[in-house]
Amino acid sequence: MSGSDGNDASNVRVATHDDLSTIGTTHGAAFLDDPIARWMVGERRTTEKRVGRIYEALAAGHLGDGLSYMTPDGEAVAVWAAPKRFKVPIRKFTRHIPGVLRALGPAGFARLVSMADVEKMHPPEPHYYLAVLGTHPDQQGHGYATATMSPVFRRADAEGVGCYLESSKEENVPFYRRNGFEVTGTYDLSGGRGPRMWLMWRDPQPTG
Repeated sequence: MSGSDGNDASNVRVATHDDLSTIGTTHGAAFLDDPIARWMVGERRTTEKRVGRIYEALAAGHLGDGLSYMTPDGEAVAVWAAPKRFKVPIRKFTRHIPGVLRALGPAGFARLVSMADVEKMHPPEPHYYLAVLGTHPDQQGHGYATATMSPVFRRADAEGVGCYLESSKEENVPFYRRNGFEVTGTYDLSGGRGPRMWLMWRDPQPTG
């Protein structure tokens, strides 16, 4: 699930578990109007805090790879998974379940769990997975989003490995195309009863 922004590749750092609260704040604001977040939480129940709880939990499952990057003040955060590690380890997610359950309620939590079905759409070849990308709405347009993606792009290109994401908004597709991604298909959550996701792939780019 990914949002968007502009283009500047300087001054980012690796995100750690100490940053989870900041990640929740940034992504809670970034995804407040996101169709998938609102579908999970419920239109009438959607708040930045509730949405942030979801993205804190998702980030917690991937930060151990050391591939997630953020700007120094948390304006934008990109949560990445290493090749063959795109599934969130249950043991890392478990301790966040009470907070996520309070945020979503039983029905919303069931919708969150059902999103695991989209994992079957991952390409078979090894790839870096952009699990979440978001910029705080007050800080959009400064290139922060691209900056947080760039370290993994460089690594993937050097290794000759592709990158993959699911975009939760069609309007963000052009942004990802500018960063080398192309749409490979779509996926409708909950057997067509939920929001649509745009599946995107980035081939490794020439280096040197």
